[in-house]
Amino acid sequence: MNERNGDDERLHRIAEDPRYQALVRLRGRISWILSIVVMTIFFGYMLLVAFAGPFLGAPIGRMTTTIGIPIGLFVILSGIALTGIYVAIANHRFDIATAALLQDHQS
Repeated sequence: MNERNGDDERLHRIAEDPRYQALVRLRGRISWILSIVVMTIFFGYMLLVAFAGPFLGAPIGRMTTTIGIPIGLFVILSGIALTGIYVAIANHRFDIATAALLQDHQS
């Protein structure tokens, strides 16, 4: 029971730390920005499908591949790339900052 109170106190100290609050704000901001970018790309593609079907169905040059194929591939690859960007930021910035906070607040 006593160990539980110590953990609660430690969590409370961490939550009040300005570095932790800044980390939470930064993580939220980055998450929202990347989410908006993904949604813009995805819904932009859906709007193209809905309103510009003939454009997406037009062949590229003299090939049988249509313009919609590389644009659709871009949608998929951009989702993967943006996920990778978030993971890289999380691994290099968030995890290091979290570890430093936990180390500083060792009981």
